[in-house]
Amino acid sequence: MYAFTYHRPKSVADAVALLGQFEDPKLLGGGQTLLPTLKQRLARPSDLIDLGQIPELQGIREEAGGLTVGAFTRHAEVAHSETVQRVIPALANLAEGIGDRQVRNMGTLGGSICNADPSADYPAAVVALKATVRTDRREIAGDDFFTGMFETALEPGEIVTAVRFQKPDKAAYAKFRNPASRYAIVGVFVAVFGSEVRVAVTGAGPSVFRADDMEAALAQDFRADALNGASVSADGLNADIHASADYRAHLVRVMARRAVEACG
Repeated sequence: MYAFTYHRPKSVADAVALLGQFEDPKLLGGGQTLLPTLKQRLARPSDLIDLGQIPELQGIREEAGGLTVGAFTRHAEVAHSETVQRVIPALANLAEGIGDRQVRNMGTLGGSICNADPSADYPAAVVALKATVRTDRREIAGDDFFTGMFETALEPGEIVTAVRFQKPDKAAYAKFRNPASRYAIVGVFVAVFGSEVRVAVTGAGPSVFRADDMEAALAQDFRADALNGASVSADGLNADIHASADYRAHLVRVMARRAVEACG
């Protein structure tokens, strides 16, 4: 049997206060990971704190030339937002490719990055777009946020409130997806900021990472053919029934080429 107390705070301050009151509370966003975990009896929280009724965690706005997206903004909202499609269309395209329609209408940006699944899509955007993760306590650079498989720089009781993405000159995301779950077996987000090129890879390793050799090659010559001599080592990459480490290493270059081509 499930045995927890359900809470619906109306502000971030109320949610923070609740986190400090109970023995083993869990924050509930879209529930795409937590609810299946509960159903499988892999977690038994004392309290569930639903963030869905907190207005300050929701919404999308253009800010200082970039985009600020509330942590409780759902994937479908990002995908269909006219603001996102105008300012950073690659981010809208990424959101449109997450899971299926049901997942996109329930899952949230904050829930995705806090879970830090190695095959999630949003971590690639956070890193490639030089994002800043805002919490109730501080701001964390996107490059420093993801620390390992299902691990982030968040401290106990810290709540993500929004993510600010910088607007690139051009960007694109290409994903080789699992045909059942639509998770990224390998996903590559390429973004250009002036003379700087950022290539963020998700799905291939335990956590999102940047492909330094590819970034250097594209900074010199931003064409897909410039990646012919660049590669990613298979050492330390994920290997499972869907793809070996060697195959994932190969896919990184294939998806990077597609992303560069999609940048136009």
